[in-house]
Amino acid sequence: MKIMFMKWESFGNPYIIKEFTNAGYEIIEYDFPQKTKNVRANEELSGDIVKKILENGVSLVFSFNYFPVIAMAAKACRRKYFCWVYDSPAILLYSKTIFFDTNYIFHFDHTQVVEFQNAGVEHIYYLPMAAAVQEYDELVVKEQDRLQYHADVAMIGSMYDEERYQIFKRFDGFDDYTKGYLDAVVNAQAELYGTSILEEALQPDIMQRIAEVFRITTHVDGWERPEWVIANYYLAKKATAKARRELMELLSREFDVALYTPEATAHLTRVRNMGCVDYYKEAPLAMKCAKININNTLRSIPSGIPLRAMDIMGCGGFLLTNYQADFPELFQPGEDFVYYESAKDAVQLVHYYLQHEEERKHIAETGYQKVKQFHTFRQRVQTMLSVVLEG
Repeated sequence: MKIMFMKWESFGNPYIIKEFTNAGYEIIEYDFPQKTKNVRANEELSGDIVKKILENGVSLVFSFNYFPVIAMAAKACRRKYFCWVYDSPAILLYSKTIFFDTNYIFHFDHTQVVEFQNAGVEHIYYLPMAAAVQEYDELVVKEQDRLQYHADVAMIGSMYDEERYQIFKRFDGFDDYTKGYLDAVVNAQAELYGTSILEEALQPDIMQRIAEVFRITTHVDGWERPEWVIANYYLAKKATAKARRELMELLSREFDVALYTPEATAHLTRVRNMGCVDYYKEAPLAMKCAKININNTLRSIPSGIPLRAMDIMGCGGFLLTNYQADFPELFQPGEDFVYYESAKDAVQLVHYYLQHEEERKHIAETGYQKVKQFHTFRQRVQTMLSVVLEG
């Protein structure tokens, strides 16, 4: 049986291809133009996908994240299209094509799965992210790696700097009341973990003020609410930026902090900005060499466990994370990982676990063993194929 793998610059491509192959499937790769073409409604692209499906005798179509143009092509061929969503926000899920009976959508966030199920999406399932434990085990940490990646505390990820995210500048025209209101909402959300107030805070009067300055374009096949767009593509990033900056500032006052990010961080004078790291070769080494690895979840992820958190535990690293509701469904707090309730709490926990090395290493080991036993790409592929083939 053949699976068409829609290849784009997503995380985990070689890992999942390997497991599809191990499961006995032949992989037909399709170079999917995720960044260069319209992937929502594109007759030319959809037609080309249809052609490749039929020419190659493809039985199933797979992609990381959901793309309407793939769903349309698969439906035209009466082939099952299954995908594994790891991004949030993911506006393409709010295409009406999501209701196609040929779709099988696996999503890493349980809260969002329930939302779509309640909206009538028939084939959507909760599937947490995974870690490539076998591949991480094969990366041997050398002395030069320890010298390069050593840190009391390390964090990998974007700081959502306003200069880089130009969407922030589109809101410069708001009146003082609207700016003040949105700033207050963002500040409140930055202090909250495990829950979101952003969309609820966008009451009709505020949305009217926003609409006077910034028009949200809607798609013909879209059913997303304007409040959802503003909350998740603007306010959530602002709240994340504030939370991460405060966290890095506080931690770097007392500890050696390494930050792996594409952005300049001159304002974080005590942080060692290490720049970008390659996801496959460098990031695992950084996670292995840091004493404590920080996860601070993007605020547009309602309850899900980010891929980075799985990677940290899958590398055998010690995970210190903000609270997300999906964590205790899969892992035991204080045994597999540790969560903090505020930036100040994170500082206190770092102090404690740096001073209690054996306890820290024990937690890292139990988290690693649990990921290795239950949360690998092989297990996720087996789950997806079982659901899709039985559906």
